[in-house]
Amino acid sequence: MSGDLPVLETRRLHVGFGSTEVLKGISVRALPRRVTALIGPSGCGKSTLLRCFNRMNDHLQGFWRRGEVLLEGREVHDPGLPLEALRFQVGMVFQKANPFPLSIRENVVFGPKLAGVTSASTLEQTLQTSLQRANLWEEVKDSLGRSALQLSGGQQQRLCIARALASSPDVLLLDEPASALDPIATAKLEETVLELAEQVTILLVTHNLQQAARVAGRTAFLYLGQLVEEGETESFFSAPREKLTEEYITGRFG
Repeated sequence: MSGDLPVLETRRLHVGFGSTEVLKGISVRALPRRVTALIGPSGCGKSTLLRCFNRMNDHLQGFWRRGEVLLEGREVHDPGLPLEALRFQVGMVFQKANPFPLSIRENVVFGPKLAGVTSASTLEQTLQTSLQRANLWEEVKDSLGRSALQLSGGQQQRLCIARALASSPDVLLLDEPASALDPIATAKLEETVLELAEQVTILLVTHNLQQAARVAGRTAFLYLGQLVEEGETESFFSAPREKLTEEYITGRFG
């Protein structure tokens, strides 16, 4: 696709659960091979918006939506786009690392095996490449049969990134991936995210404004279910257009 066309986009998206409207007409976009950060106070709808792109909200009680959710111009609710195919294309890493209670190796090759890959050499290549891209290979290459649950918190989160990468996604959704990590592990994760953004499109939910400034090319600010402002990160933080944005990024609320 053209570098100017969004990989992810919503148009006038309204989302709610029962009688509660969480997203109120959001139109936002993420450009290819860049990090787009979603910021805003707790409860503003960031995670709900993120989960719309791989339909993680659909099974929640009372969920409803109006408006469009597009992946490379295609509606993600298109009946011709199987949910499993969508989630291979749009990988997700959650706030709390959730490795499977399996070996490091089996965590990473889980997706390819599910997709029907049986070649041992292909699986081993995928294993190594995915762990290298997640900046984890050198730390675990001699203990791939070890339980993933024995890894540190930061390593577990990077393992979850490697597991998502093993399915060759076009997009990675990251929902507060560093919120439970110490500063050293956070720095390693941010380094990984910046490297990955050269190859995949990343949508990052974060409460950490400094993190958004460090890793995101574009930033979108949500407040009470509405999009207040979005734009290039540098100008977003140095010269916000909206008074509410300025008040949020200078710490006057939130």
